[in-house]
Amino acid sequence: MPASPQSSAASIGSVGAQRVEDALSLIAPKWTTWSVQTLAQQGSPMRVRDVATRLPFVSEQLVSKRLAQMHADGLVTRVGDRHRAPYQLSAFGESLSRVHHALSDWSQANLSLGGRVASAEHVEDAVRRLHLRDSTAVIQVLDAGGPMRFVHIAEEASLDNPWTRQRLNRLQVDGLVARTGPRHGDPYVLTDAGRALGPVYAAVEHWSDPIATRNRSVQPAPVAAAIRTHTGIPLGSENIRAAAALRRSAAAPSALFSHAPQPQPRVPAAVPTQSTPSRGR
Repeated sequence: MPASPQSSAASIGSVGAQRVEDALSLIAPKWTTWSVQTLAQQGSPMRVRDVATRLPFVSEQLVSKRLAQMHADGLVTRVGDRHRAPYQLSAFGESLSRVHHALSDWSQANLSLGGRVASAEHVEDAVRRLHLRDSTAVIQVLDAGGPMRFVHIAEEASLDNPWTRQRLNRLQVDGLVARTGPRHGDPYVLTDAGRALGPVYAAVEHWSDPIATRNRSVQPAPVAAAIRTHTGIPLGSENIRAAAALRRSAAAPSALFSHAPQPQPRVPAAVPTQSTPSRGR
């Protein structure tokens, strides 16, 4: 259903699209949220086998792989340097709580997953819909200037036509974008779910501060400056064009993000009772 013209309380256009997507990419891999929330509930270091025991629907090998990647990304630390040293959340990982709540609240208010679904599953489903490269930029363009035809979205977001069409198709499937009519050239608008993303984006960007600091220290200065300038511009009617001009100097989107992920098995809320965090946390 197309959204009403009223904007969300938090501005979608004021956040940095690149920062949001870089942050979401850290928590997008399947079972990352489950692992974070399991460690948070335990409140003390856990070995791989102990985490796997709390997540009986995930193999121990996959839990080990996921925790190793989370360690590389700074979400967890190891207690000691032994081969089987236990894991615990880092301060960065602990601060994910606010992001998880924002994602879960948005999912439960705007999406229908069917049946009783655990909070962690709401979070991972939401991240799956939001983390793909350039999705945030397309949503920002539509929030600032919709309804818009396909060619105008591509122009304002500084994306090529095939990539823009692929992004719009995926956003439609995920319930964030809709067409205003059945004809090929009918404009696109954000759905109610898309319009409600302001608080989610704000929470993710706030959490991403350590990521942005780290990226600035490793990126070549000209590229980093272009990205920061683009993502820092509020996407008003003129500023969209200014941001688009800067995006043209960035590298083309990687094919890594051009394929929709395979459907993931949904975990009933009744199975992971112990690993589902309380809403009061």
